[in-house]
Amino acid sequence: MSRIGKSPIAIPEGVTIEIKETEVTVKGKLGELTQDYSDVTIKQEEGSIVLERPSDNKDHRAKHGLYRALINNMIEGVTKGFTKELELVGVGYRASNQGNKLDLALGFSHNIVMDIAPEVKVETISEKGKNPIVKLTSHDKQLVGQVAAKIRSFRKPEPYKGKGIKFVGEVLRRKAGKSA
Repeated sequence: MSRIGKSPIAIPEGVTIEIKETEVTVKGKLGELTQDYSDVTIKQEEGSIVLERPSDNKDHRAKHGLYRALINNMIEGVTKGFTKELELVGVGYRASNQGNKLDLALGFSHNIVMDIAPEVKVETISEKGKNPIVKLTSHDKQLVGQVAAKIRSFRKPEPYKGKGIKFVGEVLRRKAGKSA
């Protein structure tokens, strides 16, 4: 059983937290995030936030840890931000961006042009002799993960040569070919 919900969340300097009936708003130097909540009570005490559940009911225990983790991610997001890096592995795979439009050449008959949400900053890194990298940065952890998963879904890495779009540092399960 998880004990995540019981640990208090420290509030760093420069972060303001507003707690309403069913909503928490976190403001920081990188932006503002809101989260709805239910079945838990949230209290702000001397530079930290404490979550309490009404009973040891299974649903209440689950939401206790969930909302504690979500609020912690919101605080971390508005102070430091979150980054995901995707690597394009394959001959002729290219990536470029103009503002928040991402242009991917992934071996299809046409390029994939994707509009990225305005909260997410896109950066493409192309060095000679290395695979292109797409770097996504935002204060919203869920949105960065969702956009990264959507980009990865265009060409998932295949198990024989490893071609496709993968996260930087992701370990792929490789298979032996016909000759083995």
